[in-house]
This record gives sequence, C-alpha cells and structure tokens, in this order.
Amino acid sequence: YWLGEIQLHLLQGCCCIQAVTLEVHEGNSTCIKAELSALFSITYNTSSSTRTVQVSLPDSATVNTGSSSCGTGGSSPWLVAVFGSGHALGLSFSTNGSLYRVANLTLQYNLSDTSVFPDANSSDVVTVTSVSVGIWAIINTTYHCVSPTPFRVGGDTVTFSIMRLQAFMPGNDLSPTESVCMADKASTTATTTTASVTTTAAPAPSPPGTPERGTYSVKNSNGTICLLAQMGLQLNVSYMSVSQNKTVQNVLNLNPNLTSSSGSCEASRATLVLTQEQSTTLNFTFTMNSTSNKYHLSEISLFANWPNMTTPFIASNTSLNYLRSTLGHSYMCNAEQTLVVIPAFSLNTFRLQVQPFGVTTNQFATAEDCQIDQDQMLIPIIVGAALAGLVLIVLVAYLIGRRRSHAGYQTI
Repeated sequence: YWLGEIQLHLLQGCCCIQAVTLEVHEGNSTCIKAELSALFSITYNTSSSTRTVQVSLPDSATVNTGSSSCGTGGSSPWLVAVFGSGHALGLSFSTNGSLYRVANLTLQYNLSDTSVFPDANSSDVVTVTSVSVGIWAIINTTYHCVSPTPFRVGGDTVTFSIMRLQAFMPGNDLSPTESVCMADKASTTATTTTASVTTTAAPAPSPPGTPERGTYSVKNSNGTICLLAQMGLQLNVSYMSVSQNKTVQNVLNLNPNLTSSSGSCEASRATLVLTQEQSTTLNFTFTMNSTSNKYHLSEISLFANWPNMTTPFIASNTSLNYLRSTLGHSYMCNAEQTLVVIPAFSLNTFRLQVQPFGVTTNQFATAEDCQIDQDQMLIPIIVGAALAGLVLIVLVAYLIGRRRSHAGYQTI
C-alpha cells in the first residue's frame, strides 16, 4: 500500500484547535480518509502516586505503513497513526453492506517517553482497546461530528472533535452526503429566544399503537422496481438505559414519512434497507431457492442509535425462515405478526405485503396469504355454517312438530 501523507488544517476562527487529515490508499484509490482532532487523557503510575496527562494528536503524526491497510483478503481495514516516541492511535472498520462503523479503537503509548510521562515508574509500552465505540455511518456517506465526543479506552479516554471520517470509500474524496452524530443533532435542536434558552430534545419515539403503513421499493441498475413492500413496522428493543442504569424495553413505530428505502436485487438474494433519520437502520434480506422457486425472509438486522442508549444497539440473525412464498407471487399478511430476531429484539408487522422477486409492471403479483389470515377467513365461514346448520335443525324440528299436531285431529 502507498499511504498518503498527513496534513495539518487550522479551523477558521479556532486557531487553538487543529484537525489532522489521514488517508489510507491502495494503489491510486483512497479507502479510508479522516479529518479529526484527538485529545488523549492518560493516567499512569509514578513512584509515589498516579498522574494524569493530556496529550493531543500532533501535526507531526504519520501513518504507519506496516499496520494500516484497506482490508483486502478478508482482513479488516485499519487506519493507524503514529506519533512521538512509540505512541499510536488505531481505528479498524467493519461493514454489513448498509452501514460501516469503527469496530475497534486502539491507543498505544510508551511510558518510557519522559517528555510525556515524567517520573513514570514503568517503561512499558501500553496498549488499550475498546470495541463498538458508537462511531458509525451509512455506507457511502461521511461520518461528521464537530462536538467533542469522549470514548473510554481501557482506563484512559480518547476525545475526538471536528471529525469527518469515511471508510470503504468508492472514490478519493469524502462524500458530500453526511451521517451526523447524535451529539451534533442534539446541539442543533437548541433554540434561543430573547427571554430564555430552550433546549429541544431529539424526537421521541412514536407511542405504542398500530404503526402507519408505508410503501417502500428498491430499483435495479436500469431504474425499474425489483422489490416492493407495503407494511407497518414496530420495533421492540431491550437495551441499557443511561438515565436509569438498567435494561429497559422501548417500542418504536417506524414513521414512513421519515424513512428512506434502498437495497439491491440479485437472482437469488434481495435486500431492503430502511433508514429513519439516520438513527435507525433496518435491513431485510430475502433468499430464493432456485430448485423449488420458493423464497423467504432469511435475515433481519438492526442498527439503532437512540437517545438514552449507553451504546448503539446492533442485532442480526441470518438464519430466519419467515414470510415464505412462491416466485411469481407476493406474500401478504394483514394480521399482526411478531418476527423474533434475538431475545432483545423483535419486529411486529401490520398489513404487510411484500414481493422481493419477479416484480413486473411495478405492481404486486397475486398474493399468497399467511396462515393467520387464512385461519381468520375460515372463522366466519365456520360460524356461518354452524348458524345455518342450527337454523336448519330448528326448521326441521318445527315442521316435524307441526305434522304431529295435525295428526291428532279427525276430519268430521
């Protein structure tokens, strides 16, 4: 790999804050680019006590050519910047096809560097790592977070600010489309009046109840619709609450007016990705059996970064067998269904109709009804037949009784 050099940028109007630009290249292509400032708060032992130092990522940092990579051959992409006497900052990345995130945040520091760690009672090189730190973005977008955001890494803290970052880049420049962090979203909702300052929290989840039915579609490369779906969706998620310091359950209705759809269509695999305000991403994967011409929902994944979560919620199950139907038909279920993904996450569907394969003329094909709907259609038929039978029995009994009453009289 040829790794680009690091440049220093001073933000206009904030000369005391510096953002360093880091790039990782493979050939002539850029796969990772970051513009950020970083402050490290590190606690170490001296001969008589403990001491905490604040160290910033300097403009003299360079990319480690041996450790940074674009992740070819199945390995994870890594961006590793080295600075000072044996210090390093590393970020590895992962993706599920619709999102990418920082999978590992690593800090390495050399206690023998007396200019940074005076009176340290050790000369060890210390490495601390944190996983799932909450830095994520939609694929082909730039993660953007101006607000100072601290992350615990072992017993130390890394604080990023004025950060723009993108991995798995399709081009050499950061995407103009941005995934804004929750801290920046919260700060932009603050409104000021002449009398007082009012802070508006992030939008609260929709109250429990029947969700609104949305219409979603996926188009192939020539612009024709290859996947159609209409459904109301309700998420049931259990997660650790910041304010309550315990596991809570939240029910969120997906709002079609705030939700965008994307995805892909292949011969035996189709994907529908629903994103609501960049804080909730729901991914459906359908699989086709080419032998039987039957398809089913084989995978559901969720990425949620809601207010009051200690960390973003990530869940996935790749061995599901829901919404089974036949090629050339759509699947329909008007009744409420509960699709269990993992114990901490289930999905309720309402008035659902979906066709992930064989869509023609941008319309649903003839529907195959779910078993619940079939059973519900049988109930009125059974009740009606029972009532008709009861009426018939009463009528026969009446006629028999009437005949017997006439047989008791003689004609004069």
